[in-house]
Amino acid sequence: MSTVVCNAGPLIALAGIGQLGILRDLFDVVFVAREVRNEVEAGGSKGAGANLLSNAPWIQQSDFQIRIDPLLESLLDKGEAATIALAIHSSASLILMDELKGRRIARGIHGLAVIGTGRLLVEAKRANLIGEVRPLIDRMRSNGYWLSDRIVAEIARLAGE
Repeated sequence: MSTVVCNAGPLIALAGIGQLGILRDLFDVVFVAREVRNEVEAGGSKGAGANLLSNAPWIQQSDFQIRIDPLLESLLDKGEAATIALAIHSSASLILMDELKGRRIARGIHGLAVIGTGRLLVEAKRANLIGEVRPLIDRMRSNGYWLSDRIVAEIARLAGE
């Protein structure tokens, strides 16, 4: 059973381009930490997430009572720290997170598998869930989701576009 633990940014980005269902199609279990749910329901930075999770009941809020390492809390925002802690606690197979610092800590310190939204879209294309990645990346960017030109070029290369 494949389990992914998601941070707020990718959830808001995917919802903004109408592709949140990719998570349901690629994974058996999709978890969010309580802190991430709070961030998403507050709308992220653009007010886009107020109804996101209520419209996706298959995204499960973790009921685990997890203790977040104080070091994680001092280095990352609450959502990122809680996402990493939940992934460790739940033995999740993957974390979906775009923030570079959080990804580095998850991989380097905790040995967790991490992908970003762009790579998720590549995997969705490989699974024939979407036809093209680049137009979706362009829509994410036009919605205000920041991705560097270098990252976009790498995503397009991986997608064969």
